Amino acid sequence: MNLIMNLIKLRSHFLVVSCLCSTLITANVSATTQAQDVLTLGIVPQQSAKVLAKLWTPICEYLSEKTGMKIIFSTAKDIPTFEKRVLAGEYDIAYMNPYHFTVFHQKPGYQAIAKEQKKRIKGIVVVPKDSDIKELQQLDGQTLAFPAPAAFAASVVPRAKMRADGINITPKYVSSHDSVYLGVARGFFPAGGGVLRTFNNTDSAVRDKLKVLWTTPGYTPHALAVHPRLKSETVDNIRTALFDMYNSEEGKKLLASVKFKNLGPADSSDWDDVRALDIKLLEHMLN
Repeated sequence: MNLIMNLIKLRSHFLVVSCLCSTLITANVSATTQAQDVLTLGIVPQQSAKVLAKLWTPICEYLSEKTGMKIIFSTAKDIPTFEKRVLAGEYDIAYMNPYHFTVFHQKPGYQAIAKEQKKRIKGIVVVPKDSDIKELQQLDGQTLAFPAPAAFAASVVPRAKMRADGINITPKYVSSHDSVYLGVARGFFPAGGGVLRTFNNTDSAVRDKLKVLWTTPGYTPHALAVHPRLKSETVDNIRTALFDMYNSEEGKKLLASVKFKNLGPADSSDWDDVRALDIKLLEHMLN
């Protein structure tokens, strides 16, 4: 009788343990699935985090609804920090400048899925509206504001132009395009570099105190790219949701808020014009 009772108790313990194991396994699988359904969209910090969050959080919410995945807005305190995070693969999706894409396509292997069609990114050099500076040569010997060393159209191209023309300037990196515009508008710098899109998107109280002194040639614009760890069906889902935004009034308004007029497909070779410049600024990050 005692033997039978002991066997019954052992069987009961086995059933309890089995149920607990099954529950833990199910919970772990569920947690893993949820983690895979949460994606981070990293935006290059051309503007302040507050401004970017206001612009991009509604887009993330819209895409989350359309894809069935939770897409979360993210950025960084400055462009160099953003570069380190992209290199580390911290963003599942990233909106990065043309030069960044040529670098981070190599490592860790981001793949372009979208860019603005029939558009060329143009950098600008701005000066105070009441400035008597009429040409770049007048900036010789001055300290100018730029967002970051590897900010493509806002820093790399203008500095290359000035160097080629024998204009010696001292660059001061101030972390974002908005900081450049504010610094020049307040008279802290005689001039600074930016791009037309962020200039048009900055606070009118600042923009109205500035004028564009010089504009760069045009290049392939920023890339929306995905990390290679994303599954192909996930990428297709994101791409479809992005392009379908033009089919709804809400989607079109959200894209217009970030100055996107015609978002469409992209391929790595689209940025060959940038590669042809043979920029080496971030080459050390690939070693």
